[in-house]
Order: sequence, then structure tokens, then C-alpha cells
Amino acid sequence: MIISVIGSSNPATREHVDMAEEVGRELARRDVMVVCGGLSGIMEAVCRGAKSEGGTTIGILPGRAAADANSYVDIPIVTSMGYSRNVIVVHTGEAVIAVGGAFGTLSEIGHALSDGIPVVGLKTWPLTSNGDGVDINGSIIQAENPLDAVDKALAAVANRNHR
Repeated sequence: MIISVIGSSNPATREHVDMAEEVGRELARRDVMVVCGGLSGIMEAVCRGAKSEGGTTIGILPGRAAADANSYVDIPIVTSMGYSRNVIVVHTGEAVIAVGGAFGTLSEIGHALSDGIPVVGLKTWPLTSNGDGVDINGSIIQAENPLDAVDKALAAVANRNHR
């Protein structure tokens, strides 16, 4: 199984970095591969956590060089697509865990939700309504902590696979 983890490159808060690293550790403990944008901040933290537990990490890079990947990425995928690579990041995983995040993270959340990919949030964007005033509160599954985020992401995958 592969789970996407998304969040800010820089500056990411210490709290968000710590949470992302623990998410990575917990995913690796459960033999789940991590896919992310492959750069710094939250992406580096989740990869560092996964590698500390022997996990496998995939980085979907926006630029033209594998060398741009953080040092914890096992499999760098070079896209030369810039932010367009966000679609690939979210579609590679069976669920998405969003940790904090700026506008790139918001775009990834939007891509995931519009395509029915479950999103679990750790102190990320609050969504309450779309432009038509439709209530979308609850579209992001809120998690209390990294362990809860991993539990909820895996439960969402199991639920999605049994429909």
C-alpha cells in the first residue's frame, strides 16, 4: 500500500515537522510506502520518519533533476511539471494525509477530494463550503495526532476498497 503525505516545503513549523516525521515512522511500521513531493519541510520529515523505521519512500519531484530530492527519498520521480505534479502525488497514494500546508497543499487536497481520494488532516486547511455554498464540512477527516491520522487513513482505504 502507498499513502500520500502532503504539506509545506518551507517554512514548515516545528510542530508540523514533528507530526510528519511521526506519520512517516508509523506508516513504515505498518509496511506502508510513503509518497510525497520529495523536497524539504513536511516532505523531508515524513521521509526521514519512514526511513528511520526501514520504510520505502517515493518523491514526485517538480523539477528536472533527481538530485533535487531530499536525502531520504528512495525512489525519485522527475516530472519537470512544477505544481502540476501535485495531481500525481495524490493519485499515487490510496489516501492522503495532509500536515499543515500552504497553497500547494490546498491544491492537492482539492485534487484528492474531487476524485474521491480520502484526505486525513493534521492541523491543515479547514473546509466548510464550496463556491456554491454547499456544505463540505467533514470532507477532510480530522485527526488528533499522527497515530490517529495513520489509523484513519488506513481505515478510509479499507472502507473505499470494500464498496
